[in-house]
Amino acid sequence: MKRRISNKQNKNLPPSPPTLPFIGNLHQLGSIPQQSSWQLSKKHGPVMHLRLGKMLTVVISSAEVSKVVLKTYDLDSCSRPTLQGARTLTYNFQDLAFAPYGEYQREIRKICVLELFSVKRVQTYRSIREEEITKMINSISHHSSSSSPVDLTKKMFALTASIIFRVALEQVSKGVTLIITDLMKLSGLRQRREKVFRDLDAFFQSVIDDRCSPWRTKRQQDDIIDVLLKIVKEQTGFGAALLTEKNIKAFLLVNL
Repeated sequence: MKRRISNKQNKNLPPSPPTLPFIGNLHQLGSIPQQSSWQLSKKHGPVMHLRLGKMLTVVISSAEVSKVVLKTYDLDSCSRPTLQGARTLTYNFQDLAFAPYGEYQREIRKICVLELFSVKRVQTYRSIREEEITKMINSISHHSSSSSPVDLTKKMFALTASIIFRVALEQVSKGVTLIITDLMKLSGLRQRREKVFRDLDAFFQSVIDDRCSPWRTKRQQDDIIDVLLKIVKEQTGFGAALLTEKNIKAFLLVNL
């Protein structure tokens, strides 16, 4: 019975190299997967499928076929895989990056273009960028005067993180940086993933609660959370998509 079901499911799949139990074709990818895939395609054709562990993947190695896939069948291939990790961390795909293509994804993208990342909105954050760049230059100058080495990679990463945090959260938070660092170290263990999710959820909720507080001091310019909360409060409902606090937290997770 199991073999019949398996054969029925696989009968329409493109050609594939021989697989091994559990790992599938992982052993054939090598250290440079794109080159290994190209070599395999010479034998198995421009359209083939590989099993990466239990994940089935279709590999396209032809410009002509790629054009067909990305143009003719664009709607069938423009959504990301529904991975459990992404599902957990994005509140069931409520963000922009992992949301499946459809009405919700189009409306969220419209909000980003018109409300969050418009030229006018980006210009309002110019003072933040200038302040953070000045801080970095002063720090490098200080190291130069003392003849001490400077790790420019770390400086640029810190600059980018500071600007993003201030634009999105109105502050530079070392706490969320540590949580994000833990997120990048995830090894696929469910418990660690859920712990990171709980920590991030609690942090984002505290930031949102602070924005909603009637005693909060009004600032001259709104950050990203302020803009999104205004949309939630007005509930204008961009099309069929109504924003909630979960949407805001999912958006923050991906953009931070």
